[in-house]
Amino acid sequence: MDQALLTFHNQLIEEVQVFYTSDYCYKCVYQPLVSVQPNNKNASTKISTKFTLTIQVESQTRNETLCRWNQTYMEGGHYSIWIMPVAFNDPICNHSVDKRPNNPHLPLLVAALLLAIIALLSVVIPFINRKRCTSTFIKTICCQKYSVDNEDAHACETAHNPGKAKPSRLLSLDTFRGFSLTVMVFVNYGGGGYWFFQHAPWNGLTVADLVMPWFVFIIGTSVVLAFNSMQKRGVSRMQLLRKITWRTVVLVMLGFCFLNYSPRDGPLSWSWLRIPGVLQRLAFTYFVLSLLQTFWGQKEIPMRSHHWWNPVQDVLLYWPQWLIIILLEIVWLCITFLMPVPNCPTGYLGPGGIGDDGLYPNCTGGAAAYIDRWMFGDNMYRYPTCKEMYHTVQPFDPEGILGTINSIVMGFLGMQAGKIIIFYKRKSVHILCRYFVWAIILGISAAILSKCTRDEGFIPVNKNLWSLSYVVCMGCFSFLLLGGMYFVIDIKGWWGGQPFIYPGMNSIFVYVGHSLLGFYFPFSWEMRLQTSHWEFLLQSLWGTALWVLIAYLLYRKNFFLKI
Repeated sequence: MDQALLTFHNQLIEEVQVFYTSDYCYKCVYQPLVSVQPNNKNASTKISTKFTLTIQVESQTRNETLCRWNQTYMEGGHYSIWIMPVAFNDPICNHSVDKRPNNPHLPLLVAALLLAIIALLSVVIPFINRKRCTSTFIKTICCQKYSVDNEDAHACETAHNPGKAKPSRLLSLDTFRGFSLTVMVFVNYGGGGYWFFQHAPWNGLTVADLVMPWFVFIIGTSVVLAFNSMQKRGVSRMQLLRKITWRTVVLVMLGFCFLNYSPRDGPLSWSWLRIPGVLQRLAFTYFVLSLLQTFWGQKEIPMRSHHWWNPVQDVLLYWPQWLIIILLEIVWLCITFLMPVPNCPTGYLGPGGIGDDGLYPNCTGGAAAYIDRWMFGDNMYRYPTCKEMYHTVQPFDPEGILGTINSIVMGFLGMQAGKIIIFYKRKSVHILCRYFVWAIILGISAAILSKCTRDEGFIPVNKNLWSLSYVVCMGCFSFLLLGGMYFVIDIKGWWGGQPFIYPGMNSIFVYVGHSLLGFYFPFSWEMRLQTSHWEFLLQSLWGTALWVLIAYLLYRKNFFLKI
């Protein structure tokens, strides 16, 4: 899977050496691929088909490059490269295809088509049912026949009185949370083996890089809505602090104890114990955001008119929170760009290894990694996303200490989304407009910081470091997604959020459950067809669908795991 076979035929009278580098690898040193003996000898090797490769053939005798080309090879293909002499000219390299490659995206297209059909049926069937029930004759029969079934009677009543009962929860927020969790589960099951469903090697964005910031954003929004409701009910500050502390401790213990265990690794060993983690970061982020809302939140929205600052009162009234967030971001910027790191350039944001022309092989992550190594030693994530492509040797944890600062900033953007809902209650147009304005501001900021490039920006978009450009970029996406779901679900009522709303209302259960049981049958199995994406994608979709089904059954039983 994701491999092709290259066969080099050397028709020269001298030995040649073949080197390669991935075009995704920023300023990477060429790596040796294969040596080919002279006089019509050949040599074969496997290469990755995930990214476009640059391959060059060098003469060992003349110490010069004979030919170089850039090409994206396809999965399962067999290719021949003929290195041939040309009279009075440099040698040339001709290509031929010995075996036609597979279409690696065909399984994805088939799966997308099937999911689209299922989604269409889930909309059409209830629509037809509603149309059928609008007939007076059939409606009377239907309601009389099933009058003993309270659930069906309630559904029939709801169909004819859609405005009778309005849900108190913000369904779009639950749906957004469930959508993020579903994508996360799919990604954690391997995403069908496709590279764009896995984390980016270093800079840049893939689907897998989107979900955790969405979670953090949702935490911020939920904190504002929940704490505002509790403060209105008269819950004291001390009660809130006890609730905050308890929930933080539970989340930290879940992340530290349970999720360090893996059925593939056996009993917990201190030698590979990972101290930072996803739930640990979410817990600390929640703790800080909750403290901000507890001490500097607004119980009541002041009703003032004809003030110049009315359009930005949802910002100015929370100036202590903004001051703290700005100071935190200044701390992140100063440590990241001014803190000296031994044997590394100050302000280095690269992956190290063979990147940056191989000048900084042991500088992976710069100041962020240096602080984590000083705090945790080797008890960190040992297989960072840059390890395969950049050939790094040091551990690097994407949930480290320094990145947690920007995680708090991301959550604070979510808090701003919650404040907008509170300030402009029952003014849907105002809410959507302000979401759009925030998305524009954050999107422009991300474009400036990254210079609209992957690697050449002032601060590249980087999930591993949780860089500032990454945070504002994800903030832009979050405002757009939440705003879109709010319009479709809570305003227009065109969609009830199914099926994402079910895992969204039991997120802790689904996340912990799939982390602990994900490698057991029936969620996964030992795959036999590993030469293509078909079985890998089936397993990823199957495991994800099972957890969505479990969340639905728990929803029907009114079971919600709360901390």
